[in-house]
Amino acid sequence: MPDYLDDLRLAHVLADAADAATMARFKALDLKVETKPDMTPVSEADKAAEELIRGQLQRARPRDAVLGEEYGIEGTGPRRWVVDPIDGTKNYVRGVPVWATLISLMEAGEGGYQPVVGVVSAPALGRRWWAAKGHGAFTGRNLTSATRIHASRVGKLADASFAYSSLSGWEEQGRLDGFLDLGRQVWRTRAYGDFWPYMMVAEGSVDICAEPELSLWDMAANAIIVTEAGGTFTGLDGHPGPHSGNAAASNGLLHDELLGYLNPRR
Repeated sequence: MPDYLDDLRLAHVLADAADAATMARFKALDLKVETKPDMTPVSEADKAAEELIRGQLQRARPRDAVLGEEYGIEGTGPRRWVVDPIDGTKNYVRGVPVWATLISLMEAGEGGYQPVVGVVSAPALGRRWWAAKGHGAFTGRNLTSATRIHASRVGKLADASFAYSSLSGWEEQGRLDGFLDLGRQVWRTRAYGDFWPYMMVAEGSVDICAEPELSLWDMAANAIIVTEAGGTFTGLDGHPGPHSGNAAASNGLLHDELLGYLNPRR
């Protein structure tokens, strides 16, 4: 099996470049922000970071395809880099430090493309998380200053911490009653949002999290980090990986109960 460590090192280099670009414009008074057709914001920093990453990948991995939130898919083949230049753009444009660049390498295999490398870099928080298939998950400043992370061993919902992003999506999908019931069963709920709950699941400070509507670039890096930390990452349909258009992540012990509450009841 490939060790993917060269690809992981490259992903860190890409994250370093993106961090420099995004931090240079964070809280800038003249930051330019536009509204995309789906009515979500995109800043000049989103575009600049993705352009930087694409440029470096073109030089370092010219045969690999690239899928990014801002510029779509380019290239074909069994290896595909998936990039969210700023996950949490609404936070970014308001000066909230909870945002990150998400970089993943996916490889074609049974069941479609699956993530084999993931880096989540949150420079305004001073945090970074990463994983490569078969090598575990880590957090730290860089590859040489890292701590291995593990999902929690909490086995009862009554003792669990549950993180989510917002209420609106659950209501639109007819899942709000189950969501609220789950919130009543757990020890604690907090709406951290975006990438952060998944990283907390990976490092064991949160036990379960879920979101009702996501894109592949929101999930690919998170999925490999959670699973390499010993957790479970699926869609709300229970299908493993980041392809369901939504996500549920847990320490594994609570996953079936998590899905049971969040799927519409007949």
